[in-house]
Amino acid sequence: MEAIVAVYADWGIGAGGTQPLALTADRKFFREMTKGAAVICGRRTLGDFPGGRPLPGRENIILSRTVAQIPGAKVANSPEAAAALAQGRAFVIGGASVYRQMLPWCTQVYVTKIDACPQSDVFFPNLDADPRWRCADAGQTAWENGVAYRFCRYVPAE
Repeated sequence: MEAIVAVYADWGIGAGGTQPLALTADRKFFREMTKGAAVICGRRTLGDFPGGRPLPGRENIILSRTVAQIPGAKVANSPEAAAALAQGRAFVIGGASVYRQMLPWCTQVYVTKIDACPQSDVFFPNLDADPRWRCADAGQTAWENGVAYRFCRYVPAE
């Protein structure tokens, strides 16, 4: 299992249920990486998808203790159940509590580091400060609308 996330300079990932700053390049990277794979997210993250519906071209697994059914998706009531439902390649895609719960199952994390710091109210664990993870690929810095970013890949520390 893998995770994919866009983080700001303070490892913030969102505010008010959405991303305060989203990059077209990151959205494209997300689509390309997750196409045809299973995606695991929470109910609130699902609500931020276009139309509040599961993402097309992916097997959607929603981790929720309060919802039993969601049209077009499988629902899991625990991280263990979500991991069991994921067949083949699977990505954890948020939100913050789902990332924290599923990170122990992940063998790598794709992090788009955005060199900006908009106000966030939810955060991804700082993998740079976590001795259990190391950056295996720091990526090249690129720019979009005056904002620097880079695609990084983290793996468990040996």
